[in-house]
Amino acid sequence: MTKAVNMLSILWLLKTGNKITAKQLAEKLEINIRTVYRYIDTLCASGVPIIADAGHNGGYSLLHEFVEAPLFFDHDEQKALIHAARFAKEAGYPFSEVLEGAVSKLKMYTNPEQLERINKHLSGFDVIQAPVNHSLESTLKEIEVSVAEGHSLLMEYTKGNESVSQSRKIDPYGLVYWKGKWYVVAYCQLRLEIRSFRVDRIVKLSRTELTFKRPLNFSARTFFLSGLLPNSNEQEKLIPVCVQGKMHALDELCQHWLFGHALIDRTKNQASFKLDEHSIRTFVPYFLLPYGKSITILEPSFLKEKLVDVASGLVEHYKNF
Repeated sequence: MTKAVNMLSILWLLKTGNKITAKQLAEKLEINIRTVYRYIDTLCASGVPIIADAGHNGGYSLLHEFVEAPLFFDHDEQKALIHAARFAKEAGYPFSEVLEGAVSKLKMYTNPEQLERINKHLSGFDVIQAPVNHSLESTLKEIEVSVAEGHSLLMEYTKGNESVSQSRKIDPYGLVYWKGKWYVVAYCQLRLEIRSFRVDRIVKLSRTELTFKRPLNFSARTFFLSGLLPNSNEQEKLIPVCVQGKMHALDELCQHWLFGHALIDRTKNQASFKLDEHSIRTFVPYFLLPYGKSITILEPSFLKEKLVDVASGLVEHYKNF
C-alpha cells in the first residue's frame, strides 16, 4: 500500500478509541515498525492529536475530541475553505453561522504552525462586509428549506421600481447567486412556467401545505444562465466576432460568462466567438471597452463602429463635465 493509504489506515485504527501499539499497527498493516514511527510523526505534524502512553498497558490513541473531527486538510485546502466561508458570509449565505462553526472546528484541529500560516495569509485578505440584512437571510433560509422539503411558497413580489407587490405561488427549484444578488428559480403558478425572481424583491414569504416534485436532474444555475445567454439553437442567426490581442487579455475575455459560452476557436493571439446581433449592438461594446488597446476587433465592422461611438461619447461626456 502507498504511504497515504497506510497513514489513513493508522488514523482509522486509532479512531476506534482503543489503544494500539506500534507493533500491533506494524502487524496489521504488514509494514516495518520503524515505518510506523515515521507515519505517526507525520500525522502529528499534520495536526492529528495522537497520545502516546508508555508502560505495560501503553500504546497510541487519539485525543477524545478528535474522534468526531473531520479528516485533516493540507495548507492550501484550509485556505480555500476559509476564503470560501468569508465570501459566502459576504454574499448573505443563509447558513453562514453553521459554516463559521465548521471553519472554527477546522482551525481547532490544525497544529500551531499551520494556524500561524493561515492567520498570516488571511491578514492580507479582506472582504468588504455589507451590513447584514436579516430579512434577506431569513427569506433565503425559508427558500432553502422549501427547496429541500418540496413545499410550495406564497410570496408577495415587486418588479423593478414598482411599489405595488403581486401575490404569487411558486415551487422553488433552487437558489442562484449572481453578480451580488440572490435569485430563486421556481415554477410560477401564475405564469405556468419556470422563472427566476430576485430574492431581495420578495416583500413577504410563507410556506403552504402544497408539495411539489422538482424535475429530475434540473439545474437552477443552468436554467438561470440560459436566460442570459444568446439562443444558441438558432446558429444561422449568430454573427462571428473575431478578436485579436495580447494573450493575457484574451485569456480573461474567454473566461467571461458571455464570451466563454460563445467561444468557437482560440489561438495564442486570436479568439473567435458567435453572438447574436442584439447583444453585439447593445452590451458587448461595454464589456470590451475596459480592455483598451490590449485587444483589437477584427470583425464584424459594425462592432468596431459601435465601440468607437461608445468611446467617443465617453470622451465628450468628460470634456463637457
